[in-house]
Amino acid sequence: MSTQSIESTVLELAKNAQKAALSLAAVPESQKNAFLDALIAQLDDEENQHALISANQMDLDEGRKNGLSKALLDRLAITPSRIESMIQGTEQVRNLHDPVGELVESKVHPTGFELQKIRVPIGVIGIIYESRPNVTIDCAILCLKSGNATILRGGKEAFHSNSLLAKLIQKALVEADLPKNAVQLIPTSDRQALTELLKLEDYVHCIIPRGGEGLIRFVSENARMPVIKHYKGVCNIYVEDSIDIKIASEIVINAKCQRPSVCNAAENLLIEKSALTSHAVPICQALIDEGVELRVDEPIAKLLAANKIPYSLAKEEDYYEEYLDKIIALKSIQDVEEAIDFVNQYGSSHSDAILTANEEHAKQFQLKVDSATVYWNVSTRFTDGFEFGLGAEIGISTDKLHARGPMGLTELTTYKFIIKGNGQIKA
Repeated sequence: MSTQSIESTVLELAKNAQKAALSLAAVPESQKNAFLDALIAQLDDEENQHALISANQMDLDEGRKNGLSKALLDRLAITPSRIESMIQGTEQVRNLHDPVGELVESKVHPTGFELQKIRVPIGVIGIIYESRPNVTIDCAILCLKSGNATILRGGKEAFHSNSLLAKLIQKALVEADLPKNAVQLIPTSDRQALTELLKLEDYVHCIIPRGGEGLIRFVSENARMPVIKHYKGVCNIYVEDSIDIKIASEIVINAKCQRPSVCNAAENLLIEKSALTSHAVPICQALIDEGVELRVDEPIAKLLAANKIPYSLAKEEDYYEEYLDKIIALKSIQDVEEAIDFVNQYGSSHSDAILTANEEHAKQFQLKVDSATVYWNVSTRFTDGFEFGLGAEIGISTDKLHARGPMGLTELTTYKFIIKGNGQIKA
């Protein structure tokens, strides 16, 4: 597409989305649920599933030719189990309460009129994302249930998968007698389309980027409308000597290895110095057994060398790295205060955990670590909209305004004031 053609196409999508958003504001929950039921049927259809996996295979084949990493290929893949997860997420969102119209607070003015604050949709939300085609479904269902229109701009690596998913979504919208333009996919992977979208503050009310740090910085620096950001997931786990070694090993292995390519996987492992002998060796051996590369500081290196466990020395920049792979950086830590300082310096305000039997230390860690989710004796892998009971998630915000952590229906609303009186005038 030419630059002029891209500009006109994106502008038309935005205008159509605005019209759809205005009509969605008054749509009853029953009609939104009818859309979700229709979408479940589309995703559950055997013919559609075969077509979806075939389209995804085209994306995977092109991705391998273009040298995508194993982590990105894993994010890109659609499998029967992941289709089932899309269906389950849609079912869960269907069963959630629609926040639109919910009364936030009310009061009576001294002159007698009633003032209410109620939840309303944001309007048109642009979602910019890479790799994971399930995001197409997550964003569509959450935005629609909360009364928002959506413009989706997926990455070029998932173009065939996203295009087919968008068609299934629009079929379901038509079946539910909702505006087809309530969910639209930008029909090109050209970067110019993103640039044009970010200019349209008169039509698009919020942008949510999901992807690599480079993409998110580009969106943040160029968007004329508010941006809800999630730069990266440098998640940390701090292990104290009081925690049972079996519990610690299981949590660390789960957080690092259960699915290393996602943003809530652990990237740094901090071990209290008094726990090096008792905890570091068995945990590191368990990580090696899982095929994880260890990048460690000097005290841990000496211990691993004595026990013939392979490692490489960590560099300063390793502790800032989001590996999204079977690599983890380890550091010996004096106490909980040093652990807190480390997490706040090297982490990304995403998900961090302390493994300890010391309640005072746990509370100190949870209060002072400046992250969206802070765990005590739980794997960081639970930072997820589905796991938090949100049905799905529009993203995981590492911002503080207006949403933080996994974003569900409530985070996709704003509010307005509704005033009812009987003739009051200002003196």
